[in-house]
Amino acid sequence: MDSVSNLKENEQQEPAVSVGGGSTNQPPQANSPLSYVTEFLKIFIVAAAIILPIRLFLIQPFYVKGASMEPNFFENEYLIIDKISPHFKPFERGEVIVFRYPKTDHRFLIKRVIGLPGEKVVIKNQAVTIFNVGHPNGLQLDETPYNPRELSERLVVETLAKDEYFVLGDNRPVSFDSERFGAVTDDQIVGRVVFRGLPINRIGILKGPSYRENQ
Repeated sequence: MDSVSNLKENEQQEPAVSVGGGSTNQPPQANSPLSYVTEFLKIFIVAAAIILPIRLFLIQPFYVKGASMEPNFFENEYLIIDKISPHFKPFERGEVIVFRYPKTDHRFLIKRVIGLPGEKVVIKNQAVTIFNVGHPNGLQLDETPYNPRELSERLVVETLAKDEYFVLGDNRPVSFDSERFGAVTDDQIVGRVVFRGLPINRIGILKGPSYRENQ
């Protein structure tokens, strides 16, 4: 099962220097411990005022844990999650998201969006079929652009509410996802994965697949 770990910022301040004019005959004045504490608090408050709104509302970093999104995401990869765009742009099929595990708020998972709100998802004979207004007779998804591995043998039938998404890992045989714990709701989703920062040879902007859908 793939999960992601939230990162905590490690702040490092540069030593402060001052340049002044005037007489050079006066002995240097030693800074008191209180002045150091005051300067540190000022820097901390300014940094918090900049960092916290970004973390709360715009972006958030995570590390990947586990193998359920291989071969597209691997253990210890560093990802940036976009938290603001979901308020203006709905999630699309094939996008990768980070969300809180439905049974606890303290665990984050990374999966791919397969079923959208209002749709019916049927997994049978290692194939995913979507039933919606545009395809009342069913639309079998072609997942080969991102999932070259053998799919799950389980039979799953899930009808999604207007605020629910059906999510699956790319490495289906080992993935712990909506096949097991059901749909994910809007309020559980942290954001969409938009950038990979590590490893260096895989740095880049992440986009959804060129999704092919087969009748």
